[in-house]
Amino acid sequence: MEQRITKVSIGSAGGTAARGAKTYKITLPTSWIKGLGVDETRRELDLAFDGERIVLSRRLSGPDFAARQRALGHVVRILRFYDRDTLCSTIHADFTEQRLVVENEEVPLIKTAFGNTPSPSWEDLRRFLEDRCIPRQRAGLRNYLEALGLEKYDPLAIIQKTGGRMAEDEQWLSIEVMK
Repeated sequence: MEQRITKVSIGSAGGTAARGAKTYKITLPTSWIKGLGVDETRRELDLAFDGERIVLSRRLSGPDFAARQRALGHVVRILRFYDRDTLCSTIHADFTEQRLVVENEEVPLIKTAFGNTPSPSWEDLRRFLEDRCIPRQRAGLRNYLEALGLEKYDPLAIIQKTGGRMAEDEQWLSIEVMK
């Protein structure tokens, strides 16, 4: 692994930024950027911060992400979120690393799985799945689970049985396990 030391350029933020706001920039070697496959047509990168390190990686499409994770032996599921017969969002979820890539169709944001959240977290996925299920606190939950043939409350298993259909909307989910 090649390593370099760089300095961070600190400047005043302009536009509508708050008084005293700063921007922070670094310059990356051309060979590294080319190695990531970044050019004028493919400029998006994923950024991850774990409290100590910032990791830059080439933004993968959902299918590329899913194929890469599956090749690593991970459990990958593809969840498709529909409004009636219109596909709104495709969620490529790696259940081993608890990472996901979401691709939204050209539909109103309110129809997509995560609204205006461009990079949802695993916790966002967990909440979304629970929102498409009967609430945990609902009276008669045990009877409901028994009717579905389930022993415990598991949002993914419930959605596999119900499609995540709710009485108040016409949205639903399909789930595919990548092999």
